[in-house]
Amino acid sequence: MAVINSSRFDLREVVQKYIEEQRYEVIEAMSEAIDEVAKESVKKLKSESPKGATGKYAKGWTYKIEKGRLQHSSVVYGKSGTYQLAHLLEFGHAKRNGGRTAAVPHIKKVEEWAIDEVIDRTIEKVERISR
Repeated sequence: MAVINSSRFDLREVVQKYIEEQRYEVIEAMSEAIDEVAKESVKKLKSESPKGATGKYAKGWTYKIEKGRLQHSSVVYGKSGTYQLAHLLEFGHAKRNGGRTAAVPHIKKVEEWAIDEVIDRTIEKVERISR
């Protein structure tokens, strides 16, 4: 918090400075949460994905972290062109001789968990910093 040495001060400047200081702490907390959740999302996808005969699809999940000055994100994806297979497994597909295969929803629930977890961890980290 800013220390005021003058008997006259502009409250707006003090509040603006405090908000500016907190902004960087929130960004840092969110960046840490994004990194942690991305890593855990890959582990969850590897364990919850269909294994198939070789297990190559389940082992192929990875993540990439993209950092900018005030931007931080991560992308969880399947390596070596497995995105087509991911779509077919997640939603099912038509069989060659008619009918459909059963969908194996494994990506959506990990995605929903990751979104909630980033928010929860960010709030937790900011509260810990504020104390």
